[in-house]
Amino acid sequence: MIREFDRVMLTEDLSEYGLKLGDIGVVVDIHGDHAGYEVEFISLEGHQIAVVTLKPSQVGEIAPDAVSIASVRKQERTA
Repeated sequence: MIREFDRVMLTEDLSEYGLKLGDIGVVVDIHGDHAGYEVEFISLEGHQIAVVTLKPSQVGEIAPDAVSIASVRKQERTA
């Protein structure tokens, strides 16, 4: 079960925010009975990229044995 302050990963691209499947964010609020999540995404340098309200289908828990690999890309927003 996803809890406040858990790290979660995107299960789809959110091009309007420049975010891609697999990007990692932190849950900063839970709506209702897990009806949705407010998730903050930041860069490795600590700069906020976006705070997005997401449906449960748009986020996934990160398995304890998962490997996170940092990458670099130009952030392009479509909105």
